[in-house]
Amino acid sequence: MAVQISPSILSADFARLADEAARVEGVADWLHVDVMDNHFVPNLTLGLPVVEALLRATPIPVDCHLMIEDPDRWAPGYAEAGAGSVTVHAEAAKAPVRTLRAIRAAGARSGFALNPATSIEAYEDLLPEIDMLLLMTVEPGFGGQRFLDVVLPKITRTRALIEKHGGEIWLQVDGGVSAETIERCAAAGADVFVAGNAVYAADDPAQAVRDLRALALAHPPLG
Repeated sequence: MAVQISPSILSADFARLADEAARVEGVADWLHVDVMDNHFVPNLTLGLPVVEALLRATPIPVDCHLMIEDPDRWAPGYAEAGAGSVTVHAEAAKAPVRTLRAIRAAGARSGFALNPATSIEAYEDLLPEIDMLLLMTVEPGFGGQRFLDVVLPKITRTRALIEKHGGEIWLQVDGGVSAETIERCAAAGADVFVAGNAVYAADDPAQAVRDLRALALAHPPLG
């Protein structure tokens, strides 16, 4: 199982996004971009114009996480702009199959996110439409939150469902991922790790990415 590290620019300096991206170039697999609309979550970040500018400024593939109302309307545009992965929330998407297919049709990987209290089992039939499952390990809306250990069993159950169906679905975790928590996430079955403060609050973000990758690789899924 390949480990991928996706630094979250939510913890970066928004006035210097191109420079912040450059600090992890060559070591990060993705740049994670949290799009928040102050409706689905109680925070407002950035939108498509900033994502388009970032895509022009960095060679790192961009992973867009849409924490917005009406993602069915907006998600395909992020894929069309050049994002490598676009994730919509189960709690917000009204036509998830159509939207996931539209993301793929526009050339991006289709991502499907679940909040901590949302069951994965209810969405098992959607697995063929999904390239990446994102399990939130905090309540969405703000960076720097404390990791919720209660999600660990769901990571394990989700990995089992993926293996049961034999798909090539990535399993991403987002929220409170750090040197103190990434080992538990990897052991539970995650293989894509979003890290904000753990990367951008470090003196050397690139080294922080390397250290996180090494910890995850040292703790493959149990069982």
